Amino acid sequence: MVLTMIRQLDELEKQMEDMAANLSEVELVKSIPGIGTKLAAAIIAEVGDVKQFSDAKQLVAYAGLDPCIFSSGKFTATNTRITKRGSKRLRRSLYLAVQCGMRKNANARIRSYYEKKRKEGKPYKVVVIACANKLLHHIFAILQKGQPYQA
Repeated sequence: MVLTMIRQLDELEKQMEDMAANLSEVELVKSIPGIGTKLAAAIIAEVGDVKQFSDAKQLVAYAGLDPCIFSSGKFTATNTRITKRGSKRLRRSLYLAVQCGMRKNANARIRSYYEKKRKEGKPYKVVVIACANKLLHHIFAILQKGQPYQA
């Protein structure tokens, strides 16, 4: 039974790769260092048509990576969290893309931004989410312009 499920999973992955090969958006996102075919396909599947977002901030909010600011009267919270109102799959894909991009310095821009934020004293996960936010801005620009990533 397990072998049958493994075969079915392999067939589904092959179908996903075949469908992704026909999309030009997947190739554009794959041009970012650290993002492979599966991650690019997952990101494009969740984002859909990028023209539905007027700017990158809307896409960030759709992903649920925007900060939630809590305030009441004169009180304003000092620590903020992400809203997590958006697509859980897109957030997970971006988180993985950041980690893959930082591994072995594949993506120099994200790595330098990561190191800058760590020197500011930010915790690991806070910095990775900030990097995911930055990466999503890059993805938005790439898809809007229709040009591959330039390091």
